[in-house]
Amino acid sequence: MTDRPRISARIGGISESATLAVDAKAKAMKAEGRPVIGFGAGEPDFPTPDYIVEAAAQACREPRFHRYTPAGGLPELKEAIAAKTRRDSGYSVEPSQVLVTNGGKQAIYEAFATLLDPGDEVLIVAPYWTTYPESVKLAGGVPRYVVTDESTGYLASVEALEAARTQRTKVLVFVSPSNPTGAVYPPEQVRAIGRWAAEYGLWVLTDEIYEHLVYGEATFTSLPVEVPEIADRTVVVNGVAKTYAMTGWRVGWIAGPADVVKAAGNLQSHATSNVANVSQAAALAAVSGDLAAVAEMRTAFDRRRQTIVRMLNEIDGVLCPEPEGAFYAYPSVKGLLGREIRGRRPQTSAELAEVILEQAEVAVVPGEAFGTPGYLRLSYALGDSDLAEGVGRIQKLMGESA
Repeated sequence: MTDRPRISARIGGISESATLAVDAKAKAMKAEGRPVIGFGAGEPDFPTPDYIVEAAAQACREPRFHRYTPAGGLPELKEAIAAKTRRDSGYSVEPSQVLVTNGGKQAIYEAFATLLDPGDEVLIVAPYWTTYPESVKLAGGVPRYVVTDESTGYLASVEALEAARTQRTKVLVFVSPSNPTGAVYPPEQVRAIGRWAAEYGLWVLTDEIYEHLVYGEATFTSLPVEVPEIADRTVVVNGVAKTYAMTGWRVGWIAGPADVVKAAGNLQSHATSNVANVSQAAALAAVSGDLAAVAEMRTAFDRRRQTIVRMLNEIDGVLCPEPEGAFYAYPSVKGLLGREIRGRRPQTSAELAEVILEQAEVAVVPGEAFGTPGYLRLSYALGDSDLAEGVGRIQKLMGESA
């Protein structure tokens, strides 16, 4: 018999999440007793607010939550998400246009699986979050990249998007604020990109998970609100993870055209059925409440943002633009490559990240994970003292190579 591969080509071609891999390695080193400081994971270091936790505890005692519930989400949660969406972004959807998912990753995959046929192309701005291209490929699509850099603040122009568009282009992934760069598109650029997409009949998947984490003069702008003519071809992905410090609760959602949401719900009914009811009850409390918790977190993140940018830019060979949103810094480290650092000469940002982890016991994610070698991503969603200590270790290590 001819030997057949044990793993399918579809699944065998998936790359492990680099951010989760770095976080896992850092935690393993900590378990060994090493004083590792991790800048890898993108999650708030705050606990979930007490009133949300209490809502979950109460839900545990309700027999109705011990049973299956509608695959697309609790009706009361879908209503609350629709109301929250109108309140926070001005985007009006009906509860029937909302699908509650197991976190934002499931929302993204289901959206692509619903929209794409084999060979359909998806434009993704690089640097990109690692899950976007993998989800596109799993859904049978082909990712096409539009590369940006620090000279434009990691923002893609309409001209750059148009240069990448082909007759097979079906979807644009639009993310603002951005993971990994923290870039935030100004309203006029959001309008220009939305109108360009509408002109060519493209679909847009817009990830609004960091909508409340913007700083300084930057403002969050929802694309289907700014360009209403494309709302019927726009899928909005969001969730409670970042706004309410609920990464582990695994509740996200899709909001968009009713036919797309219905089709994605059909997929979910066979894939996972309903999201855990206790998590849905917690999410209901979160989205129905005020934004006091995120306001407190945003103040802390803003302070840390300014600290990390200042400290990184003090390193000779590092250039770090000031992020305007999310909680990531994305410095260029091209000026560090090729230098001797304790007997090694890292030639890539991946090799440099290894040296930093081994020699400074600081975990960072290399730009290779986000489609742009020569950079590092550092999450500043960690305590002020750890942040200063961690970047200080990098400063000291790189100072030896200057």
